[in-house]
Amino acid sequence: MGNIRITKQFNFETGHALYGYDGKCRNVHGHSYKLSVTVIGRPITDTSHVKLGMVIDFGDLKKIVMEEIVDQFDHATVFNKNTPHVDLAKELMDRGHSVILADYQPTSENMVIDFAARIKARLPHNIALHSLRLQETDTSFAEWYAADN
Repeated sequence: MGNIRITKQFNFETGHALYGYDGKCRNVHGHSYKLSVTVIGRPITDTSHVKLGMVIDFGDLKKIVMEEIVDQFDHATVFNKNTPHVDLAKELMDRGHSVILADYQPTSENMVIDFAARIKARLPHNIALHSLRLQETDTSFAEWYAADN
C-alpha cells in the first residue's frame, strides 16, 4: 500500500501588528485564520490495530494542532518581541489579555514556518508533515511544503 495524504482544517481568530511595515498592517488588527494541515504516511495494515486503515486518527492530529497552535493563538495578539511593540504587549498582558511575543515578524509566512516546526515535533515517527496552508483572508494565504524545505 502506498502513501496517503490526509488533511484537517482549523479556524482561529488572532490579532497582530507588523512593526515597521509601510501599510495599514502596521496597526493592530486581526484575522479569521484558516489552517489546513496535511500529513502523509501509510495506512495501518495490522488487522488487530484499533486504527486499522488510518494514516493517523483525525482526532490525534486534531489534538496536536489544537495544543500547539489553536489553543495558543486563538484570540491572542502576536507581536515581534524584538520591536517596541513589546511595551504595548506588556500593557495588554497586565490587563489580562492573551499576548504572544514571537521571535519573528508575525506575517502569515513566518507564522506558517513556526507552525510547521511545532507540528513536526509532535507527529509520530511514521507520519510526516506534508504541507500547511495558512489563510489570512479570503484571497490571501501562505503555504509551507516539506518538499520545499
